Amino acid sequence: MDNSQQFKYSTGVVAYPIFMVLAIWIVFWLQVRFFHGIKNFGVYPLTLKGLRGVLFSPFIHSDIKHLYHNSIPLLVLSMSLFYFYRKIAWKVLLYGIILSGFITWCIGRPANHIGASGLIYVLVSFIFFKGIFAKYYRLVALSFLVVFLYGSMIWYVFPGERGMSWEGHLAGLITGFLFALLFRKTIAKPERYVWQQPDYNEDDDPFLKHFDENGNFIELKDELDESEENQNNLQQESQVKIVYDFKESPAED
Repeated sequence: MDNSQQFKYSTGVVAYPIFMVLAIWIVFWLQVRFFHGIKNFGVYPLTLKGLRGVLFSPFIHSDIKHLYHNSIPLLVLSMSLFYFYRKIAWKVLLYGIILSGFITWCIGRPANHIGASGLIYVLVSFIFFKGIFAKYYRLVALSFLVVFLYGSMIWYVFPGERGMSWEGHLAGLITGFLFALLFRKTIAKPERYVWQQPDYNEDDDPFLKHFDENGNFIELKDELDESEENQNNLQQESQVKIVYDFKESPAED
């Protein structure tokens, strides 16, 4: 089985999400201290200049409150992504930024759309629908946990609050759903032992051959013969042949 499909903890599960969150905080610090114009690098729909925001907008935030509200969901969801779907985690993140940003560029109002919330909606949507499609209890449980924690976010994909990019949220929701369909065959699964495989046959198991019908441990004939042969070889090697050579002393006068 491909080990990349197994649920397995690694340093990347924590390190990569922390690095991403740290990156958006560093960009915000640079924005506040040195480069105030960074804020204008968001997605501006249907303009050639606004396309640069497809890549840059997730790292740009309007104020500290905006940044804080995006940091915790991004950290939690990206850690879940790298733990349960580490084989495709980077694809979901990178392609998610590009596709959700492009959809925002296509459908958004003429305004500067910034923030990591579009990517967060990609992760929420992907993790939820992927777990439902997988029909595996751990992933389904993860889907319901996402709904419990972030289910209220669904209301922000509709026009409502002033100054909020609901178009970016909707673009992220659509992108996550599309990725759940696109990567449908890439289902993370727990590690299975040999005896858990569907084609497992007890008669072919070399370990179980050492037990009789009553559960008593037995030595197989081939192994006994090999063991006796090894013992004989060791005995032969351990036998030392000693030869004494006597030499007469010369006669004394």
